[in-house]
Amino acid sequence: MQNFTSGGRRIAVEWFTASGGSAERMARSAARPAVLLLHGADGLTFADGYRLAARTIAGSGYHVAFPHYLDRTDDRRVAYSRLRQDFPLWAATVRDGVSWLASQPGVDARRLGIVGVSLGAALAFEVAGSDARVKAIVDYFGPLPEGLAARQPRLPPTLILHGASDPIVPVAQANAIERLLKQQGTPYEICIYPGQGHGFTGTAQFDSAARVASFLGQHLGPDQA
Repeated sequence: MQNFTSGGRRIAVEWFTASGGSAERMARSAARPAVLLLHGADGLTFADGYRLAARTIAGSGYHVAFPHYLDRTDDRRVAYSRLRQDFPLWAATVRDGVSWLASQPGVDARRLGIVGVSLGAALAFEVAGSDARVKAIVDYFGPLPEGLAARQPRLPPTLILHGASDPIVPVAQANAIERLLKQQGTPYEICIYPGQGHGFTGTAQFDSAARVASFLGQHLGPDQA
């Protein structure tokens, strides 16, 4: 466990050190790429699942920071009645998290990404739209933040993963994100999984993990340094 300060609040961070990766990558760069893993509105309710994802990404050669960004508002889960007023605070905390991540020993600050789940993906878009340090986004069934498209942000390469039957964040949100990326000429990949909801199971779960590994390798790998 580590921590950083945001808005006068102490933000806990679970740190997963990069391991594995190809021998070529290890030889070519002592500093490793790194990602922030952002949970959804459930907070730490399903923390073990997020930790499994963090260990999987770390096993592919990336440092992973899993910040408890709801510490900024002293919440365990999102209070939906305060979602709009708290969103900017969480975004500021994620932005501070990017700065903290870039300063960590062994991290290549030129190769930072964000993997966001649901609300975490919305925060990733909000932050990356004004922070060029973020070089890649993985969007797991996240919505486009309100008003972001009108501001025409310059987003980094993005992988969109969404369930066609998502009852919480409709697949129309994935389509809206795709339209924005197309308008910008931003490289992106998209996969809409038939029959999947707000969370993936079965083959979709394994396929999405493989896509994430490939996407991060393409955009945060050693050739991107």
